[in-house]
Formats: sequence, C-alpha cells, structure tokens
Amino acid sequence: MKTPFSPLYLFGFILLIGFLIAFIQVGALTIAFEKLGLSQHSAILLLFSSLFGSAINLPLFSVSAEAAPLDQVPERLRGLLQQAMKEFKGRTLIVINVGGALIPVAFSFYLMQHHPLPLDQVLIATALVAAVCHAFSRPIAGIGIGMPIFIAPLTAAIVALLINSEQSAPLAYICGTLGVLIGADLLRLGNIRRMGVPIASIGGAGTFDGIFLTGIVAVLLA
Repeated sequence: MKTPFSPLYLFGFILLIGFLIAFIQVGALTIAFEKLGLSQHSAILLLFSSLFGSAINLPLFSVSAEAAPLDQVPERLRGLLQQAMKEFKGRTLIVINVGGALIPVAFSFYLMQHHPLPLDQVLIATALVAAVCHAFSRPIAGIGIGMPIFIAPLTAAIVALLINSEQSAPLAYICGTLGVLIGADLLRLGNIRRMGVPIASIGGAGTFDGIFLTGIVAVLLA
C-alpha cells in the first residue's frame, strides 16, 4: 500500500499546486488585459513579447562603484553578495531590461494614445506614485534596490481611482509602470555607486518582477 507521502503522491501534489498557480496567474492576466481593452491576440502577443524580452538586458553605461562592506548587508543575503563580489571589479554596468522595462513603458504610451486620459492626470498620478516608490525603496548593499512588492500597485490603484475612476485601469497601469521606473529606478541611480553590484538592471529581474508586475496588479486592483 502506498502512503500519502510516497514520492508519487508528493510529485502529483506539487504538479497540482503548480497547475493551480499557473491557472490563477493566467486568469488574473486575462482579466487585467480585458480591463485594458486588449483583444486575446494582442494580450498573448504582449505577454510572450514580455516573457522573451525579460531575458534581454541592453547595456547603457557603466559607473565606478565601491565594494559593499559585509556588515552593511543583511545576514540572509550575504550568500548572494559573495557570489556577486566574485564578478565585481570596481564598476557597475547599468542595463535596461526589455521585458521588465522597455515593453511596459511602450505599452503605457500605447494606452495613453487609445484611452481618453488627459496628460495632466497622467503626470500627476505618475508623480504621486514615483514619490511613494522613492520613499519606500531602499538601496541594499551588494544586492540592489529593494521595495515592498505591493507598495507600488496599491498606490497606483488608489491614485488612479481618485483621479479618474472611469479610466482607472489604464491610468493605474501607466502611473504604476512609470512611477516605479522613475521613483525606484531612475531616482535611485545615485545609490548604485555605493552598493558594490556588478550589474544594475532597470526593470528589476524581468517580466514578473518590478515594473511589469506592478502594472498588472495595479490594473486588477483599480
């Protein structure tokens, strides 16, 4: 008799959990894209473009940087720092992620062209989200810029609902995307020199981290 804890049962359980998580994610993305007015074909094209683009980092420039002292790094992250220090040679390469930054920004401008959103509303909403992201983001020595994951989408959703409830979904995506890019990435470039990282990526770790994820979650909440 096989016990519930046999490898076969365990594998089946893990497979079921993975399927449920994937189903929820796909369902959430479908709802978000529908709220943005995208057809199924357009949504699939955007999703797969972002997925493939997440593997591409385009180099922009490099800056001189200092090595991060171990005593400034949280103990649970020191293993990551030691791996990074093997490649760190006194300079940090600034790159921009295609799937996590360029495509979401391009899609934001697409939404601005296809939805009745006054420019002043977009600018105000983006400035508010950027200010909150800058306030809550923190440089982590040897790692990069960190920020609680739900701060940006919650802020974007609230701001969008307050400024333009009728067009809250596209406005939430736009101000969430651009707000994170400006507040947590661009305005934090000055901290890069003191973090001791070999590479700093604008757009987080790619599609489902940082800017892209913020936009999608903000749309679901708006």
